[in-house]
Amino acid sequence: MSFVAHPQIDPRSLGKVGVLFGGRSAEREVSLMSGRGVLAALQSRGVDAHAFDPAVQGVAELAAAGFDRVFIALHGRYGEDGTMQGLLEQLGIPYTGSGVLASALSMDKQATKRLWMTHGLPTPRFAMLRAGSDFTAVVAELGLPLIVKPAREGSSIGLTKVTDAAQMREAYEKAAALDRDVIAETFIDGAELTCPLVGEGDDAAALPVIRIVAPGANYDYQNKYFTDDTQYLCPSGLPEALEREVQDLAVNAYRVLGCRGWARADVMLRADGKPFLLEMNTSPGMTGHSLVPMAARAAGISYEDFVMQVLAAATLDLQPNEHWKPE
Repeated sequence: MSFVAHPQIDPRSLGKVGVLFGGRSAEREVSLMSGRGVLAALQSRGVDAHAFDPAVQGVAELAAAGFDRVFIALHGRYGEDGTMQGLLEQLGIPYTGSGVLASALSMDKQATKRLWMTHGLPTPRFAMLRAGSDFTAVVAELGLPLIVKPAREGSSIGLTKVTDAAQMREAYEKAAALDRDVIAETFIDGAELTCPLVGEGDDAAALPVIRIVAPGANYDYQNKYFTDDTQYLCPSGLPEALEREVQDLAVNAYRVLGCRGWARADVMLRADGKPFLLEMNTSPGMTGHSLVPMAARAAGISYEDFVMQVLAAATLDLQPNEHWKPE
């Protein structure tokens, strides 16, 4: 299903809005940039939008703020992993993006990959690492090069491309400093793609695919957010049938995880034309270097309109029980 822009949204219908950004994760710096962009976009459209940083403002303040809905512009832990979603469920405040379970599953790369594999979706082979793992055996099983990374971080934080078995210990320790669960996966040599997604269930749709060409094929944290050397090709330049195949795969991956609202699937396209799913981002970046706004523009929708549509879709996993009363 292709993406279709919705009619203009009345800002008054959205009520008082909180934009959650900053937070306590390793991606705080990027989240601050995303949140400021989202906040400015909403205010430019006349929305009664207010900044809220969970790192410096507590739960009591969030409960007392009187928000009718919130836009989650948090990235990584405590914002993209189901924890903030669970809190907002408790408070009864509708929020953007995926619910508790889908957020938690998507943040955990091991859980994501196991679920995709169960449904027959292609993703690189992997192994979980521990301090006592036989790294030589892992290399023998998966081959080289390998990608070693924390199981629950984003933005390539803590990631190492291992080209020699002697690098495994150092790569493991770098990732383990950020997460007790570390994953090693087969490196897919090919084109790096990303596909933003919107909607839910049968109504889920893909935006145009973006092909990423990073300096030295190294799409790391610095090249993602703080340099202008990375090229983003949208249109991707892929043959139409192949682009549609990647979009269909991304939509299936999104549905399998139970995602809603919006997300972004990262995909590697092997030299023989076979796509492999890497991960699902359920609170994608919205900075000046971010990819979702780029794909939205290619689909004919501005940054501001896209933010409005994501916010208008804010909801809860469970609707409040109007009949419940404390004893």
